[in-house]
Amino acid sequence: MYRNKVVSAQDAVKIIESNQRLYLGGGAGVPHRVLAAIVERASELRNVEFVTVLFFGDAPHLKPEYAQNFRLRGLFIGDNARPAVQSGRGDFVPVFLSEIPDMFRNNTLPLDVAMIQVSPPDEHGFCSFGCEVGCTKPAAQAAKIVIAEVNRQMPRVLGDSFIHVSKLDYIVEVDHPLPEAPQGGGTETHRQIGKNIADLISDGDTLQLGIGSIPDAVLAQVGDRQDLGIHSELFSDGVIDLVNRGVITNDRKTLHPGKIVAGFLFGSQRLYQFANDNPIIELHPSDYVNDPYIIAQNDNMIAVNSAIEVDLTGQVCADSIGPAIYSGIGGQVDFVRGAARSRGGKPIIALPATAKDGKMSRIVTHLKPGAGVVTSRGDVHYVVTEYGVASLHGKSIRERVCALIAIAAPQFREELERYAKQNNYI
Repeated sequence: MYRNKVVSAQDAVKIIESNQRLYLGGGAGVPHRVLAAIVERASELRNVEFVTVLFFGDAPHLKPEYAQNFRLRGLFIGDNARPAVQSGRGDFVPVFLSEIPDMFRNNTLPLDVAMIQVSPPDEHGFCSFGCEVGCTKPAAQAAKIVIAEVNRQMPRVLGDSFIHVSKLDYIVEVDHPLPEAPQGGGTETHRQIGKNIADLISDGDTLQLGIGSIPDAVLAQVGDRQDLGIHSELFSDGVIDLVNRGVITNDRKTLHPGKIVAGFLFGSQRLYQFANDNPIIELHPSDYVNDPYIIAQNDNMIAVNSAIEVDLTGQVCADSIGPAIYSGIGGQVDFVRGAARSRGGKPIIALPATAKDGKMSRIVTHLKPGAGVVTSRGDVHYVVTEYGVASLHGKSIRERVCALIAIAAPQFREELERYAKQNNYI
């Protein structure tokens, strides 16, 4: 069955027609050879729509010269897709990550073709989605046609993370390393934010952190904790050493004890090797991992998410800079609400106090015109900068304003206080 489905990338994409909607596998699981073969056919195609979440690597289909051939429908925007969206050559769909799988399944967003990357099949004929399960498995289940790159270097990651060869229509065999996330690069600011967040973390807590300088800084500060757990939209290399040292054991998790649960992972080759056939790790689709009801079943759930700016009342902008779309809603609200409903949980919004080398405050009098409110002031519990922690839940506007000014950069506090007095906040 497997051998009968193996074709070249060029032959696989012959079935793609103008006006179709294609799902492009995300994260580190982008089928780049299949994508390149579609781009080779650009002159033959018109109005082909690519549906993506967050994907890593080159995006040749989003070059300006292909504007009439291909269009992006981005459910979350990364560096490689941002120019297309901000220039009007692509579209952004605001949506919670937890709700994306059902959009595919119930035909709110029907898919003609899913292009995915998987591991080689095991002796039972099952391929693992490897590093990217979250939205890609549901897309493959919902699409009319599935084109799969079978990559010998895709790790076999466990969980609700498999597809049988019989469900694949075309197989393109490849053998190349997965894209890697840069490691390190944190500053003293990130380290201080990490310390402030770590002060809110106790033995036995379950963490949602993601990847980047702030999550790495948090993980670097919790080496003296015991029996931490992970239930996260994604994770990266920072967990490896803590697992090996016995800090992350997942033993005190109230849901999936003993397991790291996530939707996808992205990091170095070391991470991919660590995840390969590792029974401590379970990847699941994002309608499970990011469901606030599921998240809340983890007692002492600590959710850490980032922001572009936070206004003095606690409104969080995380997806745009003014009207210019920068990223997306992603899983922030899913985890904020899930952690808020967890017994002993803490939803945390973390950000450096300034931008542009200290010239601009990220604690602001009001959000920029056109900026999106991702997390409402009613959902916010903790805001953390390098200057401290503001606890906002249950607090009045006056109390919130005072708490947020106290964690703003000192050079901006007088300006923020003046605005607050002018508007009778304080």
